[in-house]
Amino acid sequence: MRKLDNREARFVDEYLIHLDPCKAALAAGYSATIARSKAYQWVSNSKVKPHVHAAIQNRMEERSEKAGITQERVLQELSRLAFLDIRKAYNLDGSLKPLHELDDDTAAAIAGMEVAEMGDGENAIGFLKKIKLSDKKGALELVMRHMGMFQPKGQADLDAELKRLEIEKRKAELKLLQQGGQSSNAQLLADLIARLPG
Repeated sequence: MRKLDNREARFVDEYLIHLDPCKAALAAGYSATIARSKAYQWVSNSKVKPHVHAAIQNRMEERSEKAGITQERVLQELSRLAFLDIRKAYNLDGSLKPLHELDDDTAAAIAGMEVAEMGDGENAIGFLKKIKLSDKKGALELVMRHMGMFQPKGQADLDAELKRLEIEKRKAELKLLQQGGQSSNAQLLADLIARLPG
């Protein structure tokens, strides 16, 4: 496989920092035009710059191995966030459990904790404890994407438009049959395309 040149090596390094192909290309010295139009292909399509794509994949695999990151572990952590039962963070009397008493799943879903004393010094009447939870909705969306349950943005609109075009095509075919005329599919398609908006 071809060796990376200096700019390509820098692109790989930069991409691994923030996983943004455009930013990585700019930081590596490529023009804004190239960064916008080509960089995404370098990381997503192994045929465009196979040596760059392979270098990124190899480095990401090495990084994952060193950190002990596996798909199963990531999915397990996401499921902890997505399926948190907040009741597990509280005692039966409604008080917040101390951190050391939380089960692993509940503790993993807590992003932060704030404790404030209510009152001053000797006049203190208690503590206010607040917990900040991780983004449950975001975790659910990621799990849904992993499970293939999430349509990409705009997919529903595209499906509706394709259905509308199919109905238009059928109506045009029916109209031609009713008129007793014969037309090729190419002409029918050209007529449909001419009627498309914008």
